Amino acid sequence: MTERRRGPRHLSAEERQLWDTVARSAEPLAPRRRPPADMAQSVKSGAEKKPRDRPLLPKPMKPDRPPPLKATATPTAGIDRRTRTQLARGARQIDARIDLHGLTQSLAHQRLRRFLEDAQAGGAKLVLVITGKGKPLDAVTIGEERGVLRRAVPGWLSGNELRHLVAGFDEAGRRHGGGGALYVRIKRKR
Repeated sequence: MTERRRGPRHLSAEERQLWDTVARSAEPLAPRRRPPADMAQSVKSGAEKKPRDRPLLPKPMKPDRPPPLKATATPTAGIDRRTRTQLARGARQIDARIDLHGLTQSLAHQRLRRFLEDAQAGGAKLVLVITGKGKPLDAVTIGEERGVLRRAVPGWLSGNELRHLVAGFDEAGRRHGGGGALYVRIKRKR
């Protein structure tokens, strides 16, 4: 096996001579644009640039949005492919479900924690958490965001507070709400 050299390859004297010959005979595809003669002289003489004729407009302001919610712990595993297929076909049932529509974040977080604790105590293996998809974009007013719970719940499920309850979670299939719901695997109680 040949040994590979690292770094750029240098041309030999013969290759350099050949390259110089080709480079001298080559013609550019399009002529280069040259600045007008008066502009070229002003640049060479070091003349100062003229101030802009029109005033600078302020940049449009973007609405303030809070930073995206990040998980405080390493993410949990999702739902395995076999389980997802069984759920999609109706061959596997969901043990319990909770609907968090219309709740504030703090109330939704409390109910979710209590629901997961009860599901674990009852021996549930797979539950459905319905967050909703949020308001339609045209109904969102200033200060409100689309799908707050939809974005917050995955962070809660992968956080330290619920780690002892949640084995994994993933977006639900269309049959169970799609992007507005999550399948959650519950850890066995020890």
